[in-house]
Amino acid sequence: MFSHVNVGARDLLRLAAFYDAVLAPLGLARAGDGTIGGQPGLLWQYPGQRWPQFCVQPPWGGLPATWGNGVQVSFAASSREAVDAAWHAALAHGGADEGAPGLRERYAPDFYGAYCRDPEGNKLCFVHADGLQTSGAAP
Repeated sequence: MFSHVNVGARDLLRLAAFYDAVLAPLGLARAGDGTIGGQPGLLWQYPGQRWPQFCVQPPWGGLPATWGNGVQVSFAASSREAVDAAWHAALAHGGADEGAPGLRERYAPDFYGAYCRDPEGNKLCFVHADGLQTSGAAP
């Protein structure tokens, strides 16, 4: 559904280390040379695939990066174990707990998710559910 998601960064190096650790259990790897469109930034993709992309960079307009109240970036996980691993990696690398891994039946009987905030306050969700596409490839 989405081509890419971009979150703002005040401390790009800190977020690089955080997302390297957190996105690895989900099969995403850092790509590129540290720039996006000629500006400092990083992106993660599924190996061998161009889309979708997750990007972290300072805002282009020069205003400070801040987290969005009510904004959440949710990552598809291939298994419950991948949800657990991503959440544990987030907490081990400076993230804040917003909800431990577990079933969230209020969303769906098979919705297994975990929630955290990255070191700059961006809210993240890791989720596994039947039929949720995790490779970026067309079904």
